[in-house]
Amino acid sequence: MSALLRLLRTGAPAAACLRLGTSAGTGSRRAMALYHTEERGQPCSQNYRLFFKNVTGHYISPFHDIPLKVNSKEENGIPMKKARNDEYENLFNMIVEIPRWTNAKMEIATKEPMNPIKQYVKDGKLRYVANIFPYKGYIWNYGTLPQTWEDPHEKDKSTNCFGDNDPIDVCEIGSKILSCGEVIHVKILGILALIDEDIDDVKKFKPGYLEATLNWFRLYKVPDGKPENQFAFNGEFKNKAFALEVIKSTHQCWKALLMKKCNGGAINCTNVQISDSPFRCTQEEARSLVESVSSSPNKESNEEEQVWHFLGK
Repeated sequence: MSALLRLLRTGAPAAACLRLGTSAGTGSRRAMALYHTEERGQPCSQNYRLFFKNVTGHYISPFHDIPLKVNSKEENGIPMKKARNDEYENLFNMIVEIPRWTNAKMEIATKEPMNPIKQYVKDGKLRYVANIFPYKGYIWNYGTLPQTWEDPHEKDKSTNCFGDNDPIDVCEIGSKILSCGEVIHVKILGILALIDEDIDDVKKFKPGYLEATLNWFRLYKVPDGKPENQFAFNGEFKNKAFALEVIKSTHQCWKALLMKKCNGGAINCTNVQISDSPFRCTQEEARSLVESVSSSPNKESNEEEQVWHFLGK
């Protein structure tokens, strides 16, 4: 399987960066075995939440408690297959929020305790991405890198824009349809800006996919009456080294957030595994926070009617 990673920066004009990666085969299944999910509420409703548990069955925050990097020796106490150091240098955990070909805009609730996945709500309505011909919903498995955070008070030197107050986004470009809440291992290939050989591999084995990806991000907000998105770096791809530096930077921002060394605003930093974080809670407190969320079905559950938009140029 393969993955595209997307970094959004706020500012005028808006800038979007895409990072590419490939997921690590059997490592994907191993990662998912370490984490489990629990639904509360009704899907396609505003009260739906998907909470995460670790291998021992304790509630965790996917934002804060799932490690960014895949450990070369073990993860959550479970031994991993040995690999070369350079392989693990570029091996990251990805949390799948939105399965390929679906429309519901699911996201980690960064402002809620234990950060479950929920459906994005705008103007009181559940958010669905439009079908823009010839695409159906999201054209990849979409998600995020845990333990990363784009500080909205910090300006990026490359794009001259501020962070969007969220973890880094990921577009998994493999051949499988994954599930919401899956945790997989991905390798980074690059970031939107300068062409390199990794990006050329995607062009070779998946012809037209990069162009489709850029076109999708350019147009996906147009059906909502918004202008086309603009990309940083003139719509080209920067190399893997640049992408890894961006990930490293956002991981440092996340560390500062969890140590209360910066202003996180409404971001909820409750966690159970970051030992030196002032926001750390006990397993019993985490369970109490989850159980306070309603688990009863909502009769207002509503899936969006499927409509295609034709936006030719």
